[in-house]
Amino acid sequence: MIDHHATGYSLQHAYWMAQAADLAYKDKASIERQAGQWGFDQVRHHESRFTPPFPLEDTQAYTMAGDHMIIIGFRGTEPAQIRDWLSDATTPPWPGPARTGYVHYGFGEALDSVFPSVRDSLAELRRQEQTVWFTGHSLGGALAMLAGCRMYLEEPRLRADGVYTFGQPRTCDRLLAAACNKGFKDRLYRFVNNNDIVPQMPPEPAYTHVEALRYIDSTGKVHNSPPRFSTLTDRVRGMTADMFAPTSDGVRDHSIKKYIAALEHNLV
Repeated sequence: MIDHHATGYSLQHAYWMAQAADLAYKDKASIERQAGQWGFDQVRHHESRFTPPFPLEDTQAYTMAGDHMIIIGFRGTEPAQIRDWLSDATTPPWPGPARTGYVHYGFGEALDSVFPSVRDSLAELRRQEQTVWFTGHSLGGALAMLAGCRMYLEEPRLRADGVYTFGQPRTCDRLLAAACNKGFKDRLYRFVNNNDIVPQMPPEPAYTHVEALRYIDSTGKVHNSPPRFSTLTDRVRGMTADMFAPTSDGVRDHSIKKYIAALEHNLV
């Protein structure tokens, strides 16, 4: 069960944040039912729909609140869809939070479409100084990271206690990453599972990651920012684990279920 008094970083909390990220993929009734079972008595849903040519049909997130904790979970998307979207070099940049740096256009517009609802729900529900946590997988991880940074830069009274992301793509430029690293670094926890393809997009140097890596190796063990050489060696090991389909490893490793299983393994 989620520890409603959790603070800071722990693998136990990471496991439950991964479960909460997975919950964002479910329908509203399932989210409300699970939230109640986890001890959260209030739920708000956030949704917007887009029209072509925007590559996403909608953006979805939820907020669940209890007496001691609030969790905001953002829904992700399919690997093939986000891969095609992020590989499009024609997309323009979008101004970052508080006009700090810039972010990928798709991330900026997707977050903008639900951010007012998320912010207002958080302001409404945070009446008892509950801790606040953002989480998401894939695209949802990018939105969770940006939402956390935006609250930090624009709404400091609603600043999150932590942001856990899983399989998050590169989201912003170096200027915004530096601002987050300086003032928000100890609140960001970015998990990458071995050869997960999505965190390797969009390409550098236009976009980058914040300094918050938690790397899951090919055996499922979690490391805190391992040396680059050992990471590359381990990725090769993961690619060759299935000799019949080595190129599919990056897609398999992106599954939120793989993240949950690895974190559960580390708790044993």
